[in-house]
Amino acid sequence: FTSACNMLGLAIQDLDEGKSQIAHGETVRETANMISFCADVIGIRDDMYLGYGNQYMREVGSALDFGMENGVLAQRPGMVNLQCDIDHPTQSMADLAWLTEHFGSLENLKGKKIAMTWAYSPSYGKPLSVPQGIIGLMTRFGMDVTLAHPEGYDLIPEVVETAGRQAVESGGSFTQVSTMAEAFKDADIVYPKSWAPYHVMGRRTDLLKAGDHAGLKSLEQECLTQNALHKDWHCTEEMMKHTRNGEALYMHCLPADITGVSCKEGEVTEGVFNKYLIDTYKEAGWKPYIIASMILNRRFASPDVVLENLMKKGARRVDA
Repeated sequence: FTSACNMLGLAIQDLDEGKSQIAHGETVRETANMISFCADVIGIRDDMYLGYGNQYMREVGSALDFGMENGVLAQRPGMVNLQCDIDHPTQSMADLAWLTEHFGSLENLKGKKIAMTWAYSPSYGKPLSVPQGIIGLMTRFGMDVTLAHPEGYDLIPEVVETAGRQAVESGGSFTQVSTMAEAFKDADIVYPKSWAPYHVMGRRTDLLKAGDHAGLKSLEQECLTQNALHKDWHCTEEMMKHTRNGEALYMHCLPADITGVSCKEGEVTEGVFNKYLIDTYKEAGWKPYIIASMILNRRFASPDVVLENLMKKGARRVDA
C-alpha cells in the first residue's frame, strides 16, 4: 500500500489502535471522520476476526458517507480493502493481472481450468480470504474453477454460493472435488494454499475477542493435529503430472511453505516451487500497481486521460 501511494506521490500515515483514540472509546464513526479530514484514501487490513473485518470496513464506509452528506468532509476519501475476513481483493486482482499477462488477454482466460486447492501447512489460522478471493473473482471471467479441500476445511458458504452463480453467468464453471489429484487433473493453473477451516476461524475469533490465550493454544494444537492427517495434500512433481501436459502454471500469494526449505513438510516441494520461482515473483510484482490503480480509479473518472497527460508532461524535449 505504501509503495502504491509512493508511486502516486501521496504521503503515508500509518495508524493502528495504539496511535488513535479507539482505546479511549472513540467510535468507528468518529475515527473514520477524524482521520479523513486530510486523507484522499484509506487502506484497511482486518482479517483476524471472522465475521468482523469486512463488517468494520463497511462501517467505516458508512461513516465516510455520513461525514460527506453532513458537510464535515470536503471530499469522500476512497477506501481500499487490503484484506479482510471474507476477501483479499488486492491479491486476487494481482493474480488476475498476472494470468492476463501470462495467457495474453482476459479473453484467453475463458475455458482455462484453475484449481484452488487446500495444501498442508505446519501452521494454523491462515485466513480464508485468499481462496475465497480466487473463487469469487475467477468465476466472473468464464474460467473453469475447481475448489478442493479435505472434509471439514470449508469456506464461508455464501462465498461458495456466489462463485457458483457467477460461473453460470460468465459461461464458465465451478466445481468442488474432494482430492488434490482430482482438482489438478487437466488444470491449466494450480493454486495450492493452506487455510484454516471455516468453523475453526469462528472459534478462534471468539477466543481472540475474549483474550483466552489458553483456549487459543489448545485450539492451535487441535488444528495442527488435524492438519497432520492431510499431509498428502502436497504439491509435488508427481501431483503436477496430473495437470494439462504436466505443465500447469503454479501460483501462490507468498510466502509459501516449501518442504525442506522454510519447513520440514509444507504446501509445495522445493523442486516445483523453484521451477515457477520467476512466475511467482511476477505474480507478486503486480500488487502495488493494482493498489495504485484502485486509488487512481476511485479518485478520477477518467484515469486513462490523467495518465496520458502525465506522460505527455514528462516527455523529454528534443531540440529542433
